[in-house]
Amino acid sequence: MPDLTPEILWIGGGAAAALAAALALVIAFARARRSRPPRPEAARPREAPVALAPPEGAVPVAAPQPEPVARAATDWRAGLRRTRGAITGRLESLLRGRASLDEQTLSEVEAILYGADLGVRTAEELLAAVRGLRSPDDVRPLLASKARALLEALPSAVVEPSETPHVILVVGVNGSGKTTSIGKLALRYSRAGKRVIVAAGDTYRAAAIEQLSVWAERAGVEIVKGAPGGDPASVAFDALRAARARDFDVVIVDTAGRLQTDQGLMDELAKIQRVMRKEIGDAPHEVLLVLDANTGQNAIRQAQEFKKAVAVSGIVLSKLDGTARGGVVLGIAQEVGLPVRYVGLGESIEDLADFDAGQFVEALFAPAAAD
Repeated sequence: MPDLTPEILWIGGGAAAALAAALALVIAFARARRSRPPRPEAARPREAPVALAPPEGAVPVAAPQPEPVARAATDWRAGLRRTRGAITGRLESLLRGRASLDEQTLSEVEAILYGADLGVRTAEELLAAVRGLRSPDDVRPLLASKARALLEALPSAVVEPSETPHVILVVGVNGSGKTTSIGKLALRYSRAGKRVIVAAGDTYRAAAIEQLSVWAERAGVEIVKGAPGGDPASVAFDALRAARARDFDVVIVDTAGRLQTDQGLMDELAKIQRVMRKEIGDAPHEVLLVLDANTGQNAIRQAQEFKKAVAVSGIVLSKLDGTARGGVVLGIAQEVGLPVRYVGLGESIEDLADFDAGQFVEALFAPAAAD
């Protein structure tokens, strides 16, 4: 029998060498793992969370919701700074240091009142009241009291919606801020939880349709548009029909920027109303006339003419913060008998404030020296 011991020893020696080599590799690999920096926490795989059943009898609690962003209060003093300077500031400069109201002083008070775009009738009434005073110190408080009484004697401009949809017709001349005011108004209703649709009824200008489309997008509301040059009454009718079919809460109808002297265009306002009433019998529920505060007494004439054509329920006075002619609010109240519903106090889409007679008068006749 041949001697196999040397071969067995060789095989055993080879196996031992292989085992030693493998062991060396394992040790080296372990050392390499220990020396390698750990992976970042975000990179480690996570196990799916296990949903635990609530204890028996536990009351479920809703997840906390983010707080709504509070809107800043209307800054009437800042918005009326220019108008206050034109009326109260000039009166203070005139009356400061005077002991009495002589004829010369009264004549200068008259010039200030007539130059403040209050309207002739309003200026005359206020001047008559001032003539009954003795002390210059009583002029500003008296004017404030008279102005407040004048505004508060008007019917409320607020129209509470009595049915759905609530239809608002918006009228005014080109450049008055009409389209911008519609966008701001649409946003207010939308944020109040209302479903809003606007109608681009100013079909005479393609730019007007596009402009209203931009404002509707910014406000997050829907829009009904017609072809440029189309029938505005048809656009209004389509908007009302869509609103009823799809359960919208508010319809705001734009109209062409009419000059109050254009009888043909004024007649069309009446046509729009007639056509809308074929769909909703008592539409529109509000007619808002947008006036540019910068136009002063011309705004009074516009209001008088529009009131003849449509049943205007309230005024939207735009650009009030950028003018010294805000006293026209008193002229509109006295000579036209229309209440102001909203005022524009800035260019932002949120800068449309409910008109408040008390705050308006307080800001208008506040001491100008504090500005």
